[in-house]
Amino acid sequence: MTNYILDVTSIDPLSKNKPRQAIILCHGYGGDGKDISTLAISWQRFLPDAIFLCPNAPEVCSDNPQGYQWFDLRSEREEIILEKSLIAEEKLSVFLDQVFNNLQLEFSSLALVGFSQGCMMSIQTGLKKKKQINCIIGYSGKVINQKHLSNNINSKPKIFLMHGANDQIVPPTHLLEAKEYLNKHGLKIKTKLFKNCEHKIPVDGLSLGLGFLKKNLL
Repeated sequence: MTNYILDVTSIDPLSKNKPRQAIILCHGYGGDGKDISTLAISWQRFLPDAIFLCPNAPEVCSDNPQGYQWFDLRSEREEIILEKSLIAEEKLSVFLDQVFNNLQLEFSSLALVGFSQGCMMSIQTGLKKKKQINCIIGYSGKVINQKHLSNNINSKPKIFLMHGANDQIVPPTHLLEAKEYLNKHGLKIKTKLFKNCEHKIPVDGLSLGLGFLKKNLL
C-alpha cells in the first residue's frame, strides 16, 4: 500500500493498467474523500487509465466531526484564513509530489479537481507549484487571497471554474472575481455559471468537467 501524507480514498484505473493519468479530487468543508469519490465513479469509464485519488483534508471539521476541513472557516480575519490555508496547502503540495513519485507520472498527467473549500485549495496549490500540473477544475470556490497569490504564481495550468447562480454559501460573484483576476495574470480560464443551482455540482457540471479532463489529459 502506497503511503501518502493524507488519508486517501483511491480508485484504480478501470483498465487495470498502470495509471497514465492521476486525477486528485479535493472535497469541500466538512466532507471527505469518500464523498467526492462519487465524481470518479461518474468519470472513470471515460478515463480508463486514470487513477482517482481523493484525500481527506488534514483537519477534523470544527462544525462536523464526521468530516474534514482544509482550514477552519470560523475566523472572519483574512490573514488568519490565509495562514491556515497555507498549512493545508503545504500538505496538499507534498501529496502531489508523492503522487508524482509513487506513480512515476509526469506533472503534465496530473489534474486537480476541487469543490468549495477544495476548489480554493486547488487553485492556490496548483498555481503556486513550480512544476506545472495539467489542469484544474473548480466547483463553487474562489481565490482565497488574491494579494498573496499574485506574488506566488509559479505556473499556469488550464483552469475551468463552475458555480451555481443561487449559491448562498460561496456567492457566485467569486466566480467573476476569480475569472477577472486569473485573466489579468495571463491564465487560460473557462467559466460556467449554472442557472437555478445552489451550492453543489450539477449533472451538467459533471459532464463539462469530464469533457475538460478528456480534452486536456488524453
